[in-house]
Formats: sequence, structure tokens, C-alpha cells
Amino acid sequence: KISDLSLSNLSDRYVPTLLKSLRSQKVVHICCGEDHTAALTKEGGVFTFGAGGYGQLGHNSTSHEINPRKVFELMGSVVTQITCGRQHTTAFVPSSGRIYSFGLGGNGQLGTGTTSNRKSPFTVKGSWIPFSTQCPMNTDSEECYCVKRIFSGGDQSFAHYFYRQNMVPPDDFRYPDLLKQIWTVNETFIQRLLSFPSGRLPVEITNEIEGTFSSAGCLNGSFLALSNDDHYKTSARFSGVDMNAARLLFHKLIQPEHTHISQQVAASLEKNLIPKLTSSLPDVEALRLYLTLPECPLMSDENNFTTLAIPFGAAILNLEKAPLKVLENWWSLLEPPLFLKIVELYKDVVVHLLKLCKMGLPPSDRRILTNFLHTAFRVLEILHRVLVVPSGHMNHWDSEYQFYIHEIQDLVDIRNDYANWFQQQVLGMDVNHGLTEKTWANSVALVIVIPICTSADKTAGQLILRGIFLFVFLQMAVDQAHRQNLSSLFLPVFESVNPCLILMVRRDNIVGDAVEVLRKTKNVDYKKPLKVIFVGEEAVDAGGVRKEFFLLIMRELLDPKYGMFRYYEESRLIWFSDKTFEDSDLFHLIGVVCGLAIYNFTIVDLHFPLALYKKLLNKKPSLDDLKELMPDVGRGMQQLLDYPEDDIEEAFCLNFTITVENFGTTEIKELVPKGADIPVVKQNRQDFVDAYVDYIFNRSVDSLYSAFHEGFHKVCGGKVLQLFQPSELQAMVIGNTNYDWKELEKNTEYKGEYWADHPTIKIFWEVFHELSLEKKKQFLLFLTGSDRIPILGMKCLKLVIQPTGGGEDYLPVAHTCFNLLDLPKYTDKGTLKSKLIQAIDHYEGFSLV
Repeated sequence: KISDLSLSNLSDRYVPTLLKSLRSQKVVHICCGEDHTAALTKEGGVFTFGAGGYGQLGHNSTSHEINPRKVFELMGSVVTQITCGRQHTTAFVPSSGRIYSFGLGGNGQLGTGTTSNRKSPFTVKGSWIPFSTQCPMNTDSEECYCVKRIFSGGDQSFAHYFYRQNMVPPDDFRYPDLLKQIWTVNETFIQRLLSFPSGRLPVEITNEIEGTFSSAGCLNGSFLALSNDDHYKTSARFSGVDMNAARLLFHKLIQPEHTHISQQVAASLEKNLIPKLTSSLPDVEALRLYLTLPECPLMSDENNFTTLAIPFGAAILNLEKAPLKVLENWWSLLEPPLFLKIVELYKDVVVHLLKLCKMGLPPSDRRILTNFLHTAFRVLEILHRVLVVPSGHMNHWDSEYQFYIHEIQDLVDIRNDYANWFQQQVLGMDVNHGLTEKTWANSVALVIVIPICTSADKTAGQLILRGIFLFVFLQMAVDQAHRQNLSSLFLPVFESVNPCLILMVRRDNIVGDAVEVLRKTKNVDYKKPLKVIFVGEEAVDAGGVRKEFFLLIMRELLDPKYGMFRYYEESRLIWFSDKTFEDSDLFHLIGVVCGLAIYNFTIVDLHFPLALYKKLLNKKPSLDDLKELMPDVGRGMQQLLDYPEDDIEEAFCLNFTITVENFGTTEIKELVPKGADIPVVKQNRQDFVDAYVDYIFNRSVDSLYSAFHEGFHKVCGGKVLQLFQPSELQAMVIGNTNYDWKELEKNTEYKGEYWADHPTIKIFWEVFHELSLEKKKQFLLFLTGSDRIPILGMKCLKLVIQPTGGGEDYLPVAHTCFNLLDLPKYTDKGTLKSKLIQAIDHYEGFSLV
């Protein structure tokens, strides 16, 4: 680090200030005169700045320099040593053996044989020769000298040299490599430590440990990149740290058989280093400690969680926005195992703290542990933010499942804690037990929302999520209804209410009946469990009738005869039509239906782009969303942005308008006021793309989407919804198509005489696996009411097969409410295939068998 008054102005500085202009120059040494400074780089370059009245800056002038300037007359020579006197400078070039000097020479301090000043480097007189073990004899027998070290001070200069006859390779002939010195010191230091037997360390060794592990600067210096010059490039995007060296050094030092050393290091970290970490750092390089310290094995020892890991996490949280962003950038560039090691550290901290919370501690201790939990969850939240790119998708690591804390379902009554939190937030009740509001919000985000994705092994996370919704909202609605019904027995003023939301609809008028019922439904009733009754049918809704209702009503609402949505052939997606004769009530109904589907854990097959779910979460659609909905238009917009030439107006011939179809005619819509008069050029092309995206997803469909949004949030609005990412919310609505048919077979259960190796079951699965993909999906629709699977995969889709009476002339029968298949005891494969296909081709309708 270089601190000087060369800071582009003439103001005095009373504390060290970073000279950023030389950061990239790999400075290895500095020296100062009375009012000038010289800096030496690793490549042998010399920079000078400050007062230049006597030529001491070597720039062939007597001007002052407030910014570092390279001494060009020394370029081409590798300088390895520089020194400064009061008003002069000297430099040594070992390849030629020469010493150069410049500046004030009134006392002969330049060694040029005169007392003249020199404004540029001039050779010091003498028989200087380069170091060489085979130096030829000088023809005039003059003695030759090889310089070992140069010195300057005041108005004097000195050279430490040796005769050619006595040449031996000096240890510091070249400027010593600072990094190798640091590494050697550390290696030697560790060897000395390990040489002491277990027990009390000598005072001088204890002090040495404290000196090393009490200073962020000392510890940072130990882990610079040792094999190259990368440490000189430290920036917001590059740490310059050799993480392997850090790990090696820590593991050499912290060994089980040397507990006395570990205890001393832990004490130094706890009492000195970590408490000194501040929110505002002098330079980006000071952040290297935050990268290397998690590699210390002491941090992962549960005995040190509350003394090291939690305070260190608090220091991370205490960082100001700018340095925290730099640290996040560095984390994002780590190899996945290194990054995930930090994640695992704070996951282990959470588990450890939760176990302590279950030990029946006094309230004061529980409050302390709750604050510790809050710290750990917030660190995990920041780490998870590193994985998530702005679009809401996970980055290339695809490791979000690593954040799922499996043990938490056994350590926390998440439903009860959420109920308490919900009561505080919505009902204004003061509940003092369980997790705090902030801790709960973070825990839900990390152990519930993050795992809700397409991975098939997160059943526990889905069960917790299901429990939260059902227990808090559905159960609270049911309980409220029961309380009101109980009150109505004694107090006539209370009206008896149904604990469920009942939808009685006719198949031939499903939309009209649903609109009529839902229009009269109070907001509070949307929070009740949904029960569907098809008029004239006997089936009791245990889930299957409800599933079919969602399937049929969405199919009806999306029918082209209504013209409510536009279908895009290339992407096979739909979006709100800006030309429809339907009123907003139907869009409101679709929003309510989507909300009810999520609320009642029923997937619906909606072919909307991700942009819809972004808008539901108050996030702006982007060009990527346009590419998803309208790939050809999206590609054109990207080509416009990527076009390298300046002739965009001539090449694309665009202005701020959009052409739309309106019942067979073409209309021109302006994207901005007077858009027809504004050509698209290089300077405003991004504005054009943004306006185009805004028109498609927002302006053109504002009133229709607003009705949909209102209906959806009437059911699913609230704080919990904000914990989702758009892709996660999309998966909650439509499920996924990550079919694993072998997993389906593996998870199927059997009743009665059937078992996995029964002859009928064996030929059933042979037939099933031979079916086409469309027929397999049709079978799912026939048996479960949906051809899509839950977001957690086939593992969560359990089918049940049981034998039925009758012979092989009977068809298989599906009990959709229970995912139950009545399968006759077929003995012939051809018959089974024929009857199965016949059954799944006629899947609609519910009645008692």
C-alpha cells in the first residue's frame, strides 16, 4: 500500500490514504525524500511524484508532479533497488551493474564527478559490472565492483559492493520476493509451534500467535497468491487470494494433537481479530479476510459457533453496502465446494442453535439464541442471494438444494411458529414464544421456499409448506366457522356458517355457475377449504372432484370462443388479448381460480409465460420474457441491441411504434408520446426495447391483468406469497412435466391380492411402459385428474392399484379422489392393453362405482 500526498490535489492528509493510481502497477517497494516519493514495481519500473525542483523526479524537468509518473529514461532496464536522499534519487540495474542518479548534486551526492544537478537518470561513475560467475578480466586490470545494495540519505549516497574476485551469489541480489518471505515466515512459524509439546506455550510464542491472529493485515498477507502476481490485481471482481494456500496453512496449524495451539489461536480470533472488524474498510484488499477465515477448522467446530462463527457472521452483516457487494462478487466466483463450505458452516450453526433451544433454557438465554439464529439465517440469506441471478432463476451451480436444512423439521414446530408470527402480523396479538418474526421469515425463506423447486427429494419441504398454508389459513378459517356456529347455539345474533367454501356447479354451465357463486363469496370465505359438487352426481369431493373442476373450468375459460387470450404458435404460450369483448369479471374469475388452485394444492394446466408470475410478485418483465412468449420478436430485439454499427436507423427503419392486428385490420400504436416521430438510433435502442416490452406485458393489457391480479390476490395475497421466486410460484400453479415413470412404478402401492410381482401387475407395467408419452399423460389425467405432476416430482405422486370383481370384459376404473385404480385380474397382455386404452380415452365424469 502506498500513502502519500500524491492524490490529484494538494490537500494535506492526516491519516493514511490509498493511492489508487498505482494499484495495478504491482509496487514492491517505496522510498521518500524530503518532499518527493519513488515507487518500484515488480517488473522493474520506477514511478516518482512530488516536488521536482532539482530534477529529483527524473522526468527531464523541474516540474512538480501530483500524480505518479513513470521515469521513461529507465524504461528498458529492470531496476531492482531505489533509494531517495533529501532532494535526489538513485536506482540500481543489476543486468548492467550500473547505478543511476538524478536530482540535487551540489554536494556530489549524485556520484557523477560534478556538483551539477541532473534532471534525468545519469550513470554513477565507477567500474560497475553485472553479477556473473564467469566475468571476464578487464583488459586494463582495473578493479571491478559488483553492487549488492545501494543507500541514500540526506545529501549522501552509498553503495555496498564486493570485488569481482570474491563473487558469490548474494541472497538479496534481486529485490527479495515479499510473498516468498511471508510464506517462509509462516512455514517456519508453524514448524516452531508444532515443535513444542502439548501444554503451556512460551510467552514469546503466545505473543507471536496473538500478533499473527489479532491483525487482519497480517492474516490477509499470509494468503496472497504465492505462485503468480494475481494478488496485485485485487479488485471488486477479483480477490487475489490463493484459497488452496489458505486451507493448507490453516490445516497445518490447527491439528487435533496440538490443542494448545488451537486454543491460543481461537482466543486471539475471539478476543482481538473478529471484534476489530469494522463496517467501513480502508480498501477492497481488507475484505480478503472474510474469504479466508471460513477455511479455518476452528470456525467449523461447534464449540466455537457462538464465539467465532456468529460474531464473524455479525461482522459480515455489519458491512456497508459497497464492501458487502464486493464480498458477494468474490463468493460468486469461488469454486462451488469452497462456496458451499460457507453455506454448510452456517447451516450447522442453525442446527446447533435449534438443538440448544430445545433444551428448556431460561427466557434470557432463549432471546440470546434467537438473536444468534437471526444472524445465521441472515448470512444464509446473503449467501443464497449470491446464487440467484436478477431474472429469478438460479445460476449455473444449480445448488440451491444445498440450502435446505433437513434437520429443521424435527427441531422446529414451523406451523405453530408461523401461526404465532401470523397472529403478531395480522391480528396484532403479542406472542412471546417461538421464533421471532424476522427469524421466522428468514427460516421460511430458506427451509421452505428455496427447496420448492423441481428436485424430487424435497418432500419434507413441501409438507412443511403444505402444513403452513393448511394449518394457518385453512384451519384458522375452519376454526373461526366452528366458533361462530357454536356461538349461534346460544346467541341468535350469530349466523351459522359452513366451514368450507362450497361450489355447486353444472357441467354444462360450469363458468356461469362458478361466477355466480364466487361473486357472492366474502373475502374471508376464500380462505376456507374448497368443496366442489357437480349437480346430479353422487361423488363426494375428497380431492378428485375438485381437481376435475379446475381442469374443466380452465379449459372452458381458455377456449378461443371467448377471445380472452391470444395463443402464440411458436412458443405455445398464451397471454391476455388486448382485443376481447368479455368484461373484466371473467378475468377476475380466472385469477380467483388460480389462487384457489394454489390454496387447495391442486395444479392447473395454464400455458402462461413466466412474466405472469413476475407481475404477480410485483417484478418487472424483461426482454427474456419477450423471448419466451414471442421468440421471433425477442430475437429481433436482441439483434437490435447487439448491432455493432452506427447506422441503426437505416438498417432497421424503426420508430417508437408497434404494429398490432385488430380484427383483420392493422393499427399503429405509439410506444411513447409522438413515438412515430422518434427514430430508433444507437443511443435510444435500449429505451425502444424497454418500451416494447412494457407495451406487450403491461400497457396493452392493463385493465384485464388488473382484474386477474385482484382475483388472484384476493385468495393468495399476503406476506407468504412474497417469499416465492417467480419460477417457484409458477411451479406451484402448473406443476411440472419432469416425468419419471420408473419412479411412479416404484412408489405405487397395492391392495388386496395384488403385490408388485403379481402376474396382472407385471403385465400392467409392461403395457404401461410401452405406451406413448401422450397415452401415459392421458393415464395420469384419467387416474389423478391432471396430466402434470407435483412440483416435487413423481415421488410425491402415489398411486394405489387394487383388484376388482368381474372378469376380463370389465374396464379399469379410476377413483380420482384417491388416485386409486380398480384393475380387473387380466391374464392376457393384449386384453389389458386394449381395456386400459379404452378406459383412459373416456376419463371425464364422477359417479359412485
